[in-house]
Amino acid sequence: MTTLILIITATLTALIGGLFYAYSCSVVLGLGKLSDVEYLKAMQSINREILNPVFFLSFMGTAVMLPLSAFLYRAQSPVFILLLLAAIVYLAGVFGVTVVGNVPMNDQLDQFNITDSTMEAIKKVRENFENRWNFLNNIRTVCSTLSIILVVCACIWNKME
Repeated sequence: MTTLILIITATLTALIGGLFYAYSCSVVLGLGKLSDVEYLKAMQSINREILNPVFFLSFMGTAVMLPLSAFLYRAQSPVFILLLLAAIVYLAGVFGVTVVGNVPMNDQLDQFNITDSTMEAIKKVRENFENRWNFLNNIRTVCSTLSIILVVCACIWNKME
């Protein structure tokens, strides 16, 4: 059963890491080419649509499964340490950054009325949003990638024991 949980943990960690990686190397690049109005409308739409069961399963599931896996492997020191580090990196650098950084920015952007705003206001909102949001997403990308590496190492180490 613990092996199955470890496989589920690795899969969820990889899925959420892939999401942030895809954003970093394609989505934000494409969005960056849009006009200010198009960019803000696209981000508002994406931020609304990502709030779905599939995203929550992988995002919240990883936050639950990494600590659970670490707990289950607490008797196997190297595997436990790798999983504990993966959990800490994920909870701080992915989950924490999302909750404290990206979500408040997304919520603020969602409240912005593009239709009734001047082009100057639209430009200012984009300037205040885009670079900071992308920076935070890059942190999530690096941290989720590191979490994946640590979980894969835990899987390999577990197999060797």
